[in-house]
Amino acid sequence: MTDEQSPLPLAGRTVLVSGGARRVGAEIVRSLHGSGANVLVHYRSSAADARALVDELNARRAGSAAAQGADLLEPRTSEVLVGAALREFGRLDVLVNSASTFYPTPVGHITEAHWDDLMGSNLKAPLFLSQAAAPSLRAQSGLIINIVDIHALRPLKGYPLYSIAKAGDPRERHRAGTRALARAGPG
Repeated sequence: MTDEQSPLPLAGRTVLVSGGARRVGAEIVRSLHGSGANVLVHYRSSAADARALVDELNARRAGSAAAQGADLLEPRTSEVLVGAALREFGRLDVLVNSASTFYPTPVGHITEAHWDDLMGSNLKAPLFLSQAAAPSLRAQSGLIINIVDIHALRPLKGYPLYSIAKAGDPRERHRAGTRALARAGPG
C-alpha cells in the first residue's frame, strides 16, 4: 500500500516538533505519529526522554522517528533542526512550535537573563524556526502550529514574563504584561 492509499491521514508526511521529548510535546508527537506521520523530536536537555520516545515509535513503525538535540536560543539552531528533518525523512510538511520555558519571575526579581531566556524560547525561537522551515513547508503546502496556553490571555500570578512571551502579538503582549503586573500586586 502506498502512502497515498494509506488510511492514516498523515502517512508519508514529516513533522518537526520542538520540545517534543516530554509532557505536551511528547503527546503531540505520539498523536501525529499515530496518524501516520514521520516525526523529528527536538529536545534541549531531555536526551534520554527523546531517545525513549523515538525507540517507542520506531518499534511501532521502523524508521519513522528521529531525535535532534539543540538549544533554541543558539544561532543557527533553526537551520540545524530543519536540515535534520530533511536529511532524515527527505521533506518537512508540518512544524509544531511546542518548546517552552516556564518558571516564575516575580516582579521585583526579574533579570535580563530571565527576559532573554523566556522571550527567546517562547517567542523568538518559534519565529526563527518558522522562518527556517518556511521554504520546505511552502514546497509541501505545509503548515505551522504554534502552541500557546491560557496564560497568554490570563496571566498566572508570579509568571509575568512567561505570560508576556506566550502572548506573542505585540498588542496581546502589552495587554498580558499589564495584566500580569496588575496581578503581581504590591511587594
